[in-house]
Amino acid sequence: MSATTLPGLRSRAGAARPVVRRRRLGPGKRIRFGAAIGPMLLLAIWSIGSAAGWIDQRILSAPWTVVSTAGELIADGRLQSNLWTSAQRALIGLALGIVLGVVLALISGLSRLGEAVLDGPIQIKRAIPSLALLPLLILWLGIGESMKVVTILLGVFIPIYIHTHNGLRTIDSRYVELAQTVGLSQWEFIRRVVLPGALPGFLLGLRFAVTGAWLSLVVVEQINSTSGIGYMMELARTYGQTDIIIVGLVVYGALGLISDAVVRLIQRRALSWRRTLAS
Repeated sequence: MSATTLPGLRSRAGAARPVVRRRRLGPGKRIRFGAAIGPMLLLAIWSIGSAAGWIDQRILSAPWTVVSTAGELIADGRLQSNLWTSAQRALIGLALGIVLGVVLALISGLSRLGEAVLDGPIQIKRAIPSLALLPLLILWLGIGESMKVVTILLGVFIPIYIHTHNGLRTIDSRYVELAQTVGLSQWEFIRRVVLPGALPGFLLGLRFAVTGAWLSLVVVEQINSTSGIGYMMELARTYGQTDIIIVGLVVYGALGLISDAVVRLIQRRALSWRRTLAS
């Protein structure tokens, strides 16, 4: 290699920039079984505290005691019977709340008159906790199943309405103009533009709704019920059976966690076309 070429090589080498590895922004890759890490940590802390004697068994029963009690409740059929009753109440209230919330959101979101009539009262109801209406609901409906289902319904339809209505109002106006240009009918406009556009908001509202259904169920089942997980817990409180109360809480927590996981799975599948930070 001639000497005349060396300066050129040196200048090129000096001009070359070092390769900088850019750190990936965002939450990173999805952790397999990540949703189970938090509950497993809580269980580990609870077990260690119980085994070491740091937790008074009269205040919080040990995990193995709770498992043993749950086995006894399953063996005599009490847990399955009460769980089935609770699930029926929650599902009926959830289904009715979803229908009511979606219908009201469509009326309010697609009509200025509908919004003027409906949105104000619904926002007032949003500011009043559903449980604060229990005294009135008991006076109007008694203490039977109707009161319990209506209480769950009231805890469900507000998040469905709020998020579906917001989804409707944030649909890009260009899609509306395109629908007018191609001459879509009102029904085709709702089916092809409105419902797909409102779907992300609806699914977000559904996550809040399933949680609201179980929260409402916890309360109403402890008001003069004769069946259900809440009734089983209230009866255990009367006799000081902490282990049964913990079993009921674990069941409620598991139901809420499973319900939310199902909705999140539906959300991922239904909105797989979207590229988001969580993808």
